[in-house]
Amino acid sequence: MANTKSVQKRARQSEKRTQNNRAVKTRVKSARRAVADSIAAGDKAAATEKWSALASAADRAAKSGVIHKNSAGRLKGLYAKRISALS
Repeated sequence: MANTKSVQKRARQSEKRTQNNRAVKTRVKSARRAVADSIAAGDKAAATEKWSALASAADRAAKSGVIHKNSAGRLKGLYAKRISALS
């Protein structure tokens, strides 16, 4: 365990931030999986609806710095392209 008060506080902050960041990343991954499942099923309406949730989750993660903003944009573009390819 840390020896000084400041290091102990940093350890607590780090743990809390790690948990928050993990929750945000999990939210993005779950949204991504939902979109991919809808695309695999061929349901364009459901995929579009779930893509909106993915875009929101990715933008929020990028806003807080959990993922890079270009990574969020790449995710949105990738799945938008796949959804538009559905007939």
